[in-house]
Amino acid sequence: MIDVNKAISTTAKTGKILFGANSALKSAKTRKAKLIIVASNCPQKIREDIKYYCKLSKVPVSIYKGNSLDLGAVCGKPFEVSALTIKEPGDSDILKIAEA
Repeated sequence: MIDVNKAISTTAKTGKILFGANSALKSAKTRKAKLIIVASNCPQKIREDIKYYCKLSKVPVSIYKGNSLDLGAVCGKPFEVSALTIKEPGDSDILKIAEA
């Protein structure tokens, strides 16, 4: 089992990521994401939309155990992050959580 927080932190430093539910939805619709991570307290409607488009475009989606403040802190940002789009994993093994 990989450490999700460490993997997200490494990806934020070395990879290419986008913050926010709107960019996650857009990336899911256009298949430009390798993985989308959604905070546990993301509004239900937005979470369902992201899951739906991820399923259609075969982009893996993962629900982060912490809330949006925790997700923002793990990324090293001083704000809430409701959804995180991984475009390039960088030096991390973050894509393994999609297989789990």
